[in-house]
Amino acid sequence: MTAVVATRPRTGSLPRLLAGLGSGGPAGLVEHEVSFGPLPLDWRPRGLIDTVERSGLVGRGGAGFPAGRKLRSVAAGRRSAVVVANGAEGEPASAKDRFLLTWAPHLVMDGITAAAHAVGATEAYLVLHRSAGRLGTALQAAAEARNVAGIDPVPIEVVGIPGRYTSSEQSAIVQFLSGGPARPTFAPPRPHERGVGGHPTLVHNVETMAHLALITRFGDRWFREVGTPSAPGSMLVTVSGAIGRPGVYEIAAGTTVGQVVMLAGGPAERPQAILVGGYFGAWLPAETAWPVPMTHAALRAARGALGAGIVIVLPESSCGLAETARVVRYLSEETAGQCGPCVFGLPALADAMTDLAYHGGRGRAAEQVAALIPLIEGRGACRHPDGATQLAASALAAFGADVAWHDRVGPCHGVRGRALLPVPAAEEGA
Repeated sequence: MTAVVATRPRTGSLPRLLAGLGSGGPAGLVEHEVSFGPLPLDWRPRGLIDTVERSGLVGRGGAGFPAGRKLRSVAAGRRSAVVVANGAEGEPASAKDRFLLTWAPHLVMDGITAAAHAVGATEAYLVLHRSAGRLGTALQAAAEARNVAGIDPVPIEVVGIPGRYTSSEQSAIVQFLSGGPARPTFAPPRPHERGVGGHPTLVHNVETMAHLALITRFGDRWFREVGTPSAPGSMLVTVSGAIGRPGVYEIAAGTTVGQVVMLAGGPAERPQAILVGGYFGAWLPAETAWPVPMTHAALRAARGALGAGIVIVLPESSCGLAETARVVRYLSEETAGQCGPCVFGLPALADAMTDLAYHGGRGRAAEQVAALIPLIEGRGACRHPDGATQLAASALAAFGADVAWHDRVGPCHGVRGRALLPVPAAEEGA
């Protein structure tokens, strides 16, 4: 993976989150403060929350919920609060959170500290998957360096959680930190109402925390100097597939999908479709996706999804149905195993997608996929089954001609090509 590299953030310019990169290694505490300056904690908590609300920052983990509103909800709780930074990047196609934690760990930790100050927290956690290995060790060392320097009034504890896809869902993290299994729970209550140990809990993605650190330093007007009025600020995107320079890039919110693709070196082959938003996102035909701004509203209007900022270019030589079948199979094996839509519905959907992609020729496979989707969506304990059905439904729409061919004639030549989308279980032989 490559990334955009530059110096300290300037007014109206990029990069911002990645402005401290350039030394050839992760930014240590001294280098971090030279790049960004010390974190000011002389804010009144309510004033900081007001500033975050005016900034228009929304969560960068996929849901796009207003960050200031979350802060205010947690701060209004009657018990002491807990702050959690979610760095457990369960999405196999995303690399932005790991990249940020590897190269700018103190920016994320500054955001955790600012959030703890705003909501009056007495506990703070940085969560990532146990499989992160050396990254986890490095983050623990960074947290200890901050403790020695006395930077964080509330010490940050680095915690490893199980590596399953659903373990990174916020209610699963809350349950794990409360001493239970890392499985999603039914809502309500929401974490901001009753979270870790029964305390109101703020859960933000690590990129959101890093933006919060910059807003605490430079304010809401500075944050809005890039992006659009309705989608301000910058964001990290992970670009992969048939692309010239796969990697993590920082862009202004509202940059079009086509501009993102060209920023990453342009298509390596003629593009057929683009997966935007990752495995809980949606396929869009390349000509449809190309002019669409990278914002939640614009992509929803195009029947897509922004998600965690993932852009994957599918070339004409690949089979989108085969790629989707592999991912749906992976998602069906990564469930928490606690509700019917996941235990029974997703395996059935995976079987139907596999039949359509690799067998077909009987005129019923596409009909079966379409019939299963409404029986699964909206019925789970979390969004996991909805993400899988959204991906499958978008494949039926984006690859309509291929669906008809596969169902009437049989699999196309693309099914024999090299797999494009990363599926960890398949790579490990699971």
